[in-house]
Amino acid sequence: MAHRPQRTFRRRQVDSSDSDSDGTKEQSAEEPAESGRPSAGGRTEGAERPRGARSARGRGRVWASSRRSPGAASRGDGGAECRTADLSTDEEEGEHPLPETKGDESPSSDSSCSLEEKEVSPIVKIPDAAFIQAARRKRELARTPGDYISLDVNHPSTTSESKRSNGEDSESDPDDHEKRILFTPKPQTLRQRMAEESTIRNEDLSEESQEDESENIWEQQQMRKAVRITEGQNIDLLHSSKSQTLKKFDTSITFAPVNLEIIKKQLNNRLTLLQDSHRSHQREYEKYEQDIKSSKTAIEKLESGPDQALNYKFYKGMKIYVENIIDCLNEKISSIVELESSMYTLLLKHSEVLLKRRQDELKCESSYLQQLSRKDETSASGSLALDEKDQRILEEIEARREQRRQARVLSGNCDHQEGTSSDEELSPAEMTNFHKRQGDILQDCKKVFEDVHDDFCNVQNILLKFQQWREKFPDSYYEAFVGFCLPKLLSPLIRVQLLDWNPLKVDSIGLDRMPWFTAITEFMESSMEDGGKEDGSDKKILSAVINKTVIPRLTDFVEMIWDPLSTSQTRILTVHCRVAFEQFASETEVSKSKQDLLKSVAARMKKSIEDDVFIPLYPKSSEEGKMSPHSKFQERQFWGALKLFGNILLWNGLLPDDILQDLGLGKLLNRYLIIALTNAVPGPDVVKKCSQIAACLPDKWFENSAMRTSLPQLENFVQFLLQSARKLSTTEFRNELNGIILILVKVKALSQAESLTEEHRLEPLTAQTAGV
Repeated sequence: MAHRPQRTFRRRQVDSSDSDSDGTKEQSAEEPAESGRPSAGGRTEGAERPRGARSARGRGRVWASSRRSPGAASRGDGGAECRTADLSTDEEEGEHPLPETKGDESPSSDSSCSLEEKEVSPIVKIPDAAFIQAARRKRELARTPGDYISLDVNHPSTTSESKRSNGEDSESDPDDHEKRILFTPKPQTLRQRMAEESTIRNEDLSEESQEDESENIWEQQQMRKAVRITEGQNIDLLHSSKSQTLKKFDTSITFAPVNLEIIKKQLNNRLTLLQDSHRSHQREYEKYEQDIKSSKTAIEKLESGPDQALNYKFYKGMKIYVENIIDCLNEKISSIVELESSMYTLLLKHSEVLLKRRQDELKCESSYLQQLSRKDETSASGSLALDEKDQRILEEIEARREQRRQARVLSGNCDHQEGTSSDEELSPAEMTNFHKRQGDILQDCKKVFEDVHDDFCNVQNILLKFQQWREKFPDSYYEAFVGFCLPKLLSPLIRVQLLDWNPLKVDSIGLDRMPWFTAITEFMESSMEDGGKEDGSDKKILSAVINKTVIPRLTDFVEMIWDPLSTSQTRILTVHCRVAFEQFASETEVSKSKQDLLKSVAARMKKSIEDDVFIPLYPKSSEEGKMSPHSKFQERQFWGALKLFGNILLWNGLLPDDILQDLGLGKLLNRYLIIALTNAVPGPDVVKKCSQIAACLPDKWFENSAMRTSLPQLENFVQFLLQSARKLSTTEFRNELNGIILILVKVKALSQAESLTEEHRLEPLTAQTAGV
């Protein structure tokens, strides 16, 4: 919507029509396009309205003179009305003159004033309708080329030139030869249109009256619109306030029926919500109070704590210490691995020599006895044809046996059975070479940390460093998870100490007496004394060290060096394993290294049963009493198998019972020992062997007092005892029946023992077992 510009009312001096015309020309030439006048379209709209519609409110216009034209006092419908302002109004406006602007003087006002000045007759000629229509068509044709308003207002236009010429001589038109012929219509600017309209109004007074009337109508419309908008807003506000009032106080609105139960229920719900909100606020309040207390405690602790500079110094020194020890161990680990490999290689060769010698001797002796049993292979002189190698092996075997007999006599051990010795003796040259190489390895082991300070290679000194950290700053100690890192840090140092440790030697030191074991135990005990800050990680340091270091070493010894036929090796090995496994007693999970060790033990014993057990069965014709070579060899092999049976059952409590029963009872007792006993002559020797077998069985298997029958794997053994008892009952060895009954009681074959007692009318079972 185009807005009408503000009018500037000022007094003008009218000298002549020329001066007015000049002023009009200057105005037309210099007035900007956006002067604030209504657009041509707006004028046209106003002109097309009914001409008789005049506003009741008169508009005061300040003209160039205060004189009133006698002919302009009254005009007909559509005529232009010129009024004079009061002198008092002019004086008031003169006291506050406004700056003259070219844009404030509208072309309509100038043209109207110029017409009044040029009036020479008081009579106003009213144009007819045809003239008005012709002027309108002319104006429309003049506006038709200008379909747009150009932004370029600086170039001269033909319309402005014609306006200026019309201002100089409005009654005369230029000649045809003076006019510029335009072959193409040019776009007209707003200034040109306004000048053209001013020219048309000068030619037709009637048209000017219409334009002035339309302008007044336009102003009145704008005023009415402004008043209507303001009134509409007020009405809307009033209507909204009234509607709110009506909504608030409208008694015609009906509500749902309300009774006391509904009100009570709503109040209870509201009370519940408020109580929940109160409780949540109370919890938040308590939490904030707790936070305040903890913050105050932290502040007091920090204020009373040690100097931060000292703390930084300690942490810096600890960091440097840990970095140095890690660098040291990384540098030494390759030497440690090489020494371990050298020691394992030496021990493995030693074990392989003994194992190969035993197998060769077994083959040689068995072959020799087979030759003795074949009469056709003997020479005329009655001696066997043996090669030098076999003869030398047999001589060495007999020499070592004689040495062991003499040693047992000197020690007073007369109750020894042939075949239970391990036969681990080596020649002096072989022993010297073995000890020399072992000493060289141990000497190199001492040189590993020869250039290292004790604070970086001694387990006790290292743990003291970390103990100081735990005592001074326990929070940061446990946050750093030192308890989980120490086993890996100490592992290389412990491996160096274990290089000289052979868990298969009788004189080997126990794990619980080693320096590193003692140092770790003291470190753990001091951790328990610290109080509630212990997180449990320090308590597992020893078990983690054994799991990472000791058990893998035991596994290597079992797989490569351990001889299951050696009772001394098996006994000391089980002792070390029990000490190591005790550290895992408090843990619910079974470590993988422990499972690997037990699997290696079971596999090694199974292999020993298959490779080392050999009990030959000779015909009774070849057995010429107990002193015959065949009988001696058979006895030695039986007692060797029985020794392996006892060694297997030494793992009771370490290996699962089902594995032990399968290896000891299923694979060894029922396959080898029972067959050898069945082939033997019943007598005291058989009862003695059966007693030794029963003595090897763990008491744990027979702890159930409700047992009346023995284990299923011992069924063959029980049946052999009953057969032996029946055979002995008819001989002079009848008194050996009591020993068989005791064996049956030991293996919980109580039903068979009672039937045997009743059958042979022996003493009651309770009297025989009273001393057991």
